[in-house]
Amino acid sequence: MSGDKIKTLDVTILDREFRVACPDDERAELLDAVAYLDRHMREIRDTGKITSVERIAIMAALNIAHELLTTRLGSGFDMSDFKRRMSSMQATVDTVLADQDELF
Repeated sequence: MSGDKIKTLDVTILDREFRVACPDDERAELLDAVAYLDRHMREIRDTGKITSVERIAIMAALNIAHELLTTRLGSGFDMSDFKRRMSSMQATVDTVLADQDELF
């Protein structure tokens, strides 16, 4: 968290409203996380096997934790290396596109 002020943000997860504290510079990431969690919880609910919101939340948390641990530990995948490589590729694409713009 940088020097930004903490503000509250109202979010909706599985049709329930929550108010969370969040620095301005992390707002977009929080909204992405809310959408990701909401999507997972809806998928679990829509299977019809689990109806309790608490159980749906626990199953979603377990699924997301498993994804995270598999990504971090499994098959030697390094998320920070992946992000660096994606940034490098994006810079290359931006450079090539800028060169293309000069042609027209």
